[in-house]
Amino acid sequence: MNTLHRSTLLAVAGTALALSLTACQSDSGGTSSSRPTAAATVASSPAADATTAATDTVASGAAGPAASARPAGAKGTTGSTGGRGTASTPVCTARDVRVSAATQDGPPYTHIVLTARNTSGHSCRLAGFPHIQFLESHKQDVPAVAKSKPATPVVLTAGAPAYALVKLSDGGVDEDNEPVSAFSVQLEGDSTVLAVTAPGNGGIAVDPAKALTGYWTPELRNGADDF
Repeated sequence: MNTLHRSTLLAVAGTALALSLTACQSDSGGTSSSRPTAAATVASSPAADATTAATDTVASGAAGPAASARPAGAKGTTGSTGGRGTASTPVCTARDVRVSAATQDGPPYTHIVLTARNTSGHSCRLAGFPHIQFLESHKQDVPAVAKSKPATPVVLTAGAPAYALVKLSDGGVDEDNEPVSAFSVQLEGDSTVLAVTAPGNGGIAVDPAKALTGYWTPELRNGADDF
């Protein structure tokens, strides 16, 4: 009787242990199957994809979007103006340019424009202003107007022109004007005298006390050379 009772108790205990192990395995399986689902959801989200792509980019050493968007050559652009380049450009001499004159506005013709065109076949730097003498009896150079000086050196490529505005008189009938059919021009830094023919059939009328000249500039600037 005791032996039968003990066998029954052992059988019941064995059954209970088997059920307990089955329940544990069932719980463990359910939890395990839910974790991969959550992990898959995170991996497919846009934020995760961006993080993964950024990590891969850094790891591989490739340039990111900010680096690829930088304009080519931008690093060497700053400070690479023509200032240093013009230091080695030779100064224009009388052999390098041809100077001509034309009237501006009028009548009365109170101003002329000098054009210095580079005929040398190479670049040169046109410095300062034209040194002009209109009359044999008036040997002083025509004074230059400081406000017409350009901010940067005037470099003429082959065939390129530069201009200088020159005031002859105020246009008044009572002025001490003298007729001029030709006059002399010297370039700054060159002692060679260039003979320039005055424009017009009858030449120009010059008042030596009122004459002024502007600096050489790449173009005539409206208002900037008003004198």
